[in-house]
Parts: sequence; C-alpha cells; structure tokens
Amino acid sequence: MDLGGDPLVVVAAHPDDETLGAGGYLAAAHASGVDVRLVVATDGEAAFPGLDADGRAALGRARRAELHDALRALGLDGVDVTWLGLPDSGLDAHRDELTDAVAPLLADAGACLATWADDPHPDHAAVGAAVSAVAPVTTACWAFPVWACVWGAPDEVRVPWERAARHALDSGAAARKRAAVAAFTTQVGAAPDGGAPVLPPEVLAHFDSGVELFLRAPRRAGAPAARFADLYAAGDGDPWDTRTSWYERRKRAVALACLPRERYRCAAEPGCGTGELTRELAARCDAVHASDYAAAAVAATREAVAGAGHVTVSGAALPDAAALPSGVDLAVLSEVLYYLSAPDLGATLDRLADAVVPGGDVLVVHWRGWPEEAPHDAREVRARFDADDRFALLVEHVDDGFALHVHRRR
Repeated sequence: MDLGGDPLVVVAAHPDDETLGAGGYLAAAHASGVDVRLVVATDGEAAFPGLDADGRAALGRARRAELHDALRALGLDGVDVTWLGLPDSGLDAHRDELTDAVAPLLADAGACLATWADDPHPDHAAVGAAVSAVAPVTTACWAFPVWACVWGAPDEVRVPWERAARHALDSGAAARKRAAVAAFTTQVGAAPDGGAPVLPPEVLAHFDSGVELFLRAPRRAGAPAARFADLYAAGDGDPWDTRTSWYERRKRAVALACLPRERYRCAAEPGCGTGELTRELAARCDAVHASDYAAAAVAATREAVAGAGHVTVSGAALPDAAALPSGVDLAVLSEVLYYLSAPDLGATLDRLADAVVPGGDVLVVHWRGWPEEAPHDAREVRARFDADDRFALLVEHVDDGFALHVHRRR
C-alpha cells in the first residue's frame, strides 16, 4: 500500500498512537526511502487521572522516552519528532493552538496520516479535525483509527470501508511492531496504583492482527478554482498531458465509442480543459457549449476548435447554469465531478436533470485514483447517480485506469 506522498507527515494525539495504528506501515515507508516526520500533540501525561502535577510531568517525560525507544524498535530512530506539548485529554479545548501549530508542519507534506476524526477518543478526533482543516490542497490525507474498534461496538462506529486501505505486515514486521508497542511500559504495565494497564493484552490483540487499517480523509470543500488556474499556468499549459499521453488519448476514444448515438443536436462540456475532447465532440454534434473556470483552459480550447463555428467556449464553473445550458441532449463531464463539494455535486445533478432533455445522455468519466484535491472518488460519484432515479444507466466501462458511465435522462 502506498499513501501517495513524500514527505509523509504523521500527526498523533499521544505517544503510542502512531505505533499502535500505523507502526508497520511507517517502518515500511521509511525503509523504502520516504521522508517520515512525526508530530505528537501531547505528552500523554493524563493517562492516569489520579496523578498529581509532579506525577503527570514525570509520566509525560517517560512517555517521550518510550516513544523514542519504540521508534528504534521499528527502525525509525532517525525520524524527526516534533512535540507540541499541548494538554493531554484537553485538545478539544485547544483546537486553535493545535491547528496553528500543525499548519506549518504540513506545508510541504506530500501525504499526511493522522488519528481519525471519528475515533471515539476526543483527542484523536481533535487531531483529525485539525489536520483536515489546514492540510494543503495538494496533500493526500489519510487517517488511522485507534480506539474505534476497541471501544465501539460494530453498530456504533460507522467505518467508511469504501475509503479504506490496508497494510499487511509480514512476520518480521509484526515482530518489530510488537517490540515497539512493548516499549511503552507505562501503558502496557500496571497502573501506578497497581490497577489494570491502559493497554491490557485483550486490547493489544486488536493491534497485533498483522493488518493495519487506513482511511482516506478527503477534503470536505471542493477543489479551489485557483488550484486549476495555477496548474494551467505552470509548464506547457497542459498539466494532464491531454495532447500526448496514451491514457488521455485512449480515454477519449473509449468515451466517444460509448456514446450510444452517432450524432447529437447540442452538447455541453463543463471542465473542457485544453479542448482535445471538445474538438472530437464537435465532429458528432450540431452544436457544442464548452466551458471551464480557468482562463488558460478557455483560451486553449478556443484555439483547439478554431474555425468551428458551431462550438462556443466560455468561462463558467459547475454548478452554474452557464456551464450546463438548458436544452442539451448530451452532457459530457470528464474527470470533473469528484472535485466538487458535496453540496455542489448535488446541485450539479439537479442542474443536469434540468438541462438535459428527456432521452438525452450524460457521459461521466473518472480517473480511478483519488486526486489529492478531490472530496470524492469515482465510486462515490457513481453512487450518487445510481441513487438518483432521474437517470438510468445505459453504458458502463471500468478498467484499471478510468471508469466511464453513460446515463440517460428519464
């Protein structure tokens, strides 16, 4: 499994969260050359509420030392550790401090791995929420549950399995993780008053299954329009190599072959990009309305269709009506819908239902990966169409690279 970025910044609420939830993966990533950086929000000094101030301070120092011992056991002793020193069991009341501290540490992160925002421990949830709030748009964000499967009954914790990935540990990696967990002696041993440990054997068994679970933690907001403007402004103005890559050329050929009609009266293509698909649609449509938010994309498409008087190109973004004018019998949305926020995706489906005439077709294409900037992936967008009785599925094509669906407006 590859979380998809370098450097990889790991944000844990307490020392031991990263080892319990992700120790095996972090060791493997580091061994493969990934720059792993660890951020720990608290010292874990509140693990035993009965301790006085001196006892809590001593516990915090001990847990810091334990973390470094655990990292050595995992082969991560060279990893940079940043301690934020925020109050254990009190992060929810210090969210502003937490987000302010985390933001600069994520500035160049290719990927981020943090405790899950829906984990039942409030400190874990606070860390997950803070990371989600400040992670750069180009960072692939993932989460790992710690207590969700220990404290919560299966019907109490809704795990988004559709966003899940797993990392399997071989016997050697599992043994190293076991040794790393054992380094947290204050947590696996008896409490200071002789009571049960924080991590008794039955709890540790949950983290010794040989598999680690990770959940994609996508942005809630839609991809910022400025991001696409920046992409077009950089390099040769073709950020996805639409003119030259086999993936793009093949995708266009499959998309056009999947259209059930030889000709259409009027097509709309929001997010037209460089206009390569627009030019090919123009050969099969009496009129084409292409649009894009990025001015550079609009200019590129106008150049691509120069001389085609039946094609108009304008600046517009979904879910605006200008991007989907009324009365079209074909709407083409190629690798655009998963960039929309959930409200904008819903509004776009409504706009499609209004703009596409009954019996008209909606061609939807998705890359099967998950763009860092996107709140959704192909499966989620497809599920929205499947649940909408205004559209009926006509054609489906799925391969390793992309998924394509043609829906007919009922």
